[in-house]
Amino acid sequence: MLKPSVSETRRNILQWLKDPALAHAGATADTVATHFGLPLPAAATHLRLLTSLGLLRARTAGDQVCYQRDEVRIAEVARMFEKGWQGAEAPAVPRLAHPAP
Repeated sequence: MLKPSVSETRRNILQWLKDPALAHAGATADTVATHFGLPLPAAATHLRLLTSLGLLRARTAGDQVCYQRDEVRIAEVARMFEKGWQGAEAPAVPRLAHPAP
């Protein structure tokens, strides 16, 4: 069986978070890991990356971090893709630091 690509997993997470039951409360890394059958560190990495891109918002609820879609940002990015990036400034995407060899 083939594993989904990393980007497909992130798209699946974004799609799943559209569920009305999750849209308001959000989901924790534990919930995402369980739902997608991922190790917790992998789920947390996906969520942190989506948050750093502005596609998710993170909020603390007790000792847990809950993640929700940022619908405004997602719509902005979708509009840029629809326009083919013409006339739209590319969004600022943080670069991930790579350790020096």
